[in-house]
Amino acid sequence: MKKLLILVAALTLLAGCQDAEKPVEPAKAVPKPADLLTGRFGFYKMVVPAHTWARDAQPFSLESQVNTDSTGKDGKSAIWRAGFASPLSRATKPYSWSGTDAQDAPSRGINNGSDGDYTPNNSNTQVFDPAFLKVDTDKVFETTQKHGGEKILTAAPDTPITYRLSWDRNTSKLIWHVTYGEGKLRVEVDASSGDFIRVQK
Repeated sequence: MKKLLILVAALTLLAGCQDAEKPVEPAKAVPKPADLLTGRFGFYKMVVPAHTWARDAQPFSLESQVNTDSTGKDGKSAIWRAGFASPLSRATKPYSWSGTDAQDAPSRGINNGSDGDYTPNNSNTQVFDPAFLKVDTDKVFETTQKHGGEKILTAAPDTPITYRLSWDRNTSKLIWHVTYGEGKLRVEVDASSGDFIRVQK
């Protein structure tokens, strides 16, 4: 009996040694959660890099991008893109801010694209003064909800929402253009006052 106990103890000790010799698997990296920002915060992330590119850089566009981490609900997005123009250099440069590591997004942080040509009379590159941007997309979202958006999200909560900012030369206003789905609803909101402008037909 004594020999049996010694044998069992020896086998137990041997098994413990073998477990100790097994290589320890490295801990799997925990994916960093996505950062979601409203339009103004996303925009100002790109202003400094744009002014590093050109001291006279002025914005002409800002828009959100839907991806697997954000549908645009509550006025927030994991991806914002902006276009800047340098009148002195007659050049444009696109920038993006990404707060996600998702495969359907630019790499996390600030990214920029290639320079393009700038023509002052081109309506697609109409620069604006950032001082006009007083109303953020979270408030814009609340406004659009009251003008048809709530009905759409109640029926389909995952409907993507995109936000696009541009200067309207005809009215001399900075306008948020908000689109639900693929054109289910398009709403315009004054980016300076927050006032509802219209539902586009």
